[in-house]
Amino acid sequence: MSPSIPGPRRAPTRGSRAFAATWWGQAWLTALEDSTLDSGRLSRGRTYARQGMVGPITIAPGQVKAAVQGSRPRPYHCVVHLPVLTGSQWDILLDTIAARAGHLAALLDGEMPAELVDDARQAGVPLLPQPTELDPECSCPDWGYPCKHAAALCYAIAATVDADPFVLFALRGRDREEVLAQLRARRTATQATSAPPAPAGIPAAGAYAAWAALAERTPPLPEPPEPAPHTAALPAAPPPGTGLSTTDLERLMADTAARATRLLTGDTTSLHLTQHQDAVRIAASNPGPQWFHHLIQNTGAKPTAFARLTRAWRYGGPTGMTVAEQPHTPDPKAMTAARTALTEALTEMTTTPVTLRAWRNRLTLIDHGIQLRLGSDTRWYPYLQDDNGSWWPAAPADPDPVTTLTSVWQQTER
Repeated sequence: MSPSIPGPRRAPTRGSRAFAATWWGQAWLTALEDSTLDSGRLSRGRTYARQGMVGPITIAPGQVKAAVQGSRPRPYHCVVHLPVLTGSQWDILLDTIAARAGHLAALLDGEMPAELVDDARQAGVPLLPQPTELDPECSCPDWGYPCKHAAALCYAIAATVDADPFVLFALRGRDREEVLAQLRARRTATQATSAPPAPAGIPAAGAYAAWAALAERTPPLPEPPEPAPHTAALPAAPPPGTGLSTTDLERLMADTAARATRLLTGDTTSLHLTQHQDAVRIAASNPGPQWFHHLIQNTGAKPTAFARLTRAWRYGGPTGMTVAEQPHTPDPKAMTAARTALTEALTEMTTTPVTLRAWRNRLTLIDHGIQLRLGSDTRWYPYLQDDNGSWWPAAPADPDPVTTLTSVWQQTER
């Protein structure tokens, strides 16, 4: 359960993202970088990691530790803690993996399926670390949180997480062998429980004829009435000292009525939102600066990241939010076709050569600060890069990548 791992197997070039090539490795770095506003110590930590100052890394349930050489002759002892999962959380996570054969195949192939992480998170099981979960500890006198030595350890472990997603399972409490053993036990139990024999049934032609005859005799259901907007006031003021205001409760009532209206039309997306997604949904409805501030405060989100997700929701709802947070590997044919179409369109849009870079579900026009992201709904979501190098949702999505590019092209040309 406590294997020793050599230092990073490759020397990163520059920038924090050079330490991780996969989306889950970058999620580890994002958790580190979102846990502090001290960019100076993070920068020093990256330098220490590149210079090989991090010794052999030991992984154990809930912690990763190593000796990190600083400016003094004796190295410092660094530990980064991460909460382990409870027994019930492990049951949920293992059931989630066992539910899809492709999950285990991807893990054994060194790939962390984004769908697995999504399903587990929606069930309340955080596999990837959250910014508030990483708890650094170091024997140095530096008061930073994290100090540069602990930051160096976090950057160094990113390459190991990149190469073997089972490292995340070990940090959460169970190593590769234990996870595989419990998955085999679940598969054996499933095979032992034989399904009841299927009924004999009737010929398809007869079943369809019976259904058609019934449909002809059944009158169509009436259309649901158009619901009126909720305007009722509270029958009584909230009790004093509760921190609740009449305005806030009336806004929640109006939000509930609006969601009920969408349910009547068949839109059930709001029934399956996580607390994180629902907070972004509420923020996207323009509740006002005070609500926006409280949503950020109560979810523990970074203001800029929360604002980015709010804009993503306005342009694409839950799918737009997922596109903003998690890259995935789509069908290569779709990416190839989109890249070909964009290359042809760009020859007519500009006489200047355009560098088009592809990575996972993203196509980036490097010199123009434009990025198109393919969502799971097969639509392309446009992003623009700001002066700080961050990508922001810029317009609604479209199934046609050329149409999506055109919607933001003029903004960059101005």
